[in-house]
Amino acid sequence: MALKSMTGFGEGAAAASGIRVSVELSSVNRKQLDINVNLPRNLVTLDAQVQRTIREQFSRGRVSGIIRVEAADGSAGSVTVDEKLAAEYVAGIRKAAAKLNLNEDLGAELISRLPGVVSIEQQDLDSDQVSDVLAQALGKALKGLAKMRAAEGKALETDLRERLALLDEYTKNIRKLAPTVVITYREKLFQRLEEAGLTDLASDERIVKEIALFADRCDISEELTRLKSHLAQARKLLRSKEPVGRTLDFLCQELFREINTTGSKANEVEITRQVVAFKTELERIREQVQNIE
Repeated sequence: MALKSMTGFGEGAAAASGIRVSVELSSVNRKQLDINVNLPRNLVTLDAQVQRTIREQFSRGRVSGIIRVEAADGSAGSVTVDEKLAAEYVAGIRKAAAKLNLNEDLGAELISRLPGVVSIEQQDLDSDQVSDVLAQALGKALKGLAKMRAAEGKALETDLRERLALLDEYTKNIRKLAPTVVITYREKLFQRLEEAGLTDLASDERIVKEIALFADRCDISEELTRLKSHLAQARKLLRSKEPVGRTLDFLCQELFREINTTGSKANEVEITRQVVAFKTELERIREQVQNIE
């Protein structure tokens, strides 16, 4: 399973010494590796550990997630109610309501939503104590994330192989049609000149030179050779164990360049049809490649 997608999700949890850590991670495509994992405020010192562990696993993609730490009994801290502040809120609201001739509609739920009335005090946690448990939970989440990215990569690989086979077919069709371009041009040129009343065209040096110049201008043998080489490299990359997303993206750009040149040089209707079909399929490949690590 060579290719890996940049899309996936993983979660993990671990508990020890009265502490439970849960981790949720998700990833999407991104040119570079971008990590954004939220830790509890009192454990931000463990961010470097989290970043380092994720970087050991992945090279591209935006990895987002959240890490929760709580006591093994499920409590994450204690709730504190500022009764004095709540009373001041109530007094102020009632005074304003009376002045504005409004009905009071105060309840516990409304008051609890007012800024500063209710707060959650997180329990003091020792980062050294949490570190080992966090490593276990993070490891499980990364394993799940990697598994999903690999499964998605396998599906992408199957799709890309089928599309590369189509590009091979279009290239072969163009190669077969290429020799007919000059022949067709020569026949049309002779026909027009004969209709104009000219004779002995085959021995006319000017005509021979014109045909030779046209043959040189529409020669696409180099472009076809490079197309064949790029397609072979792309298939080889699909078998690589290393991240190949950037290289495949570069090959797509080169394939676009070569097929564009082919279409402009070989000015022939059927070759143009093959070029359009090639570019359409190549665009679909390029879109898929954007999600490969």
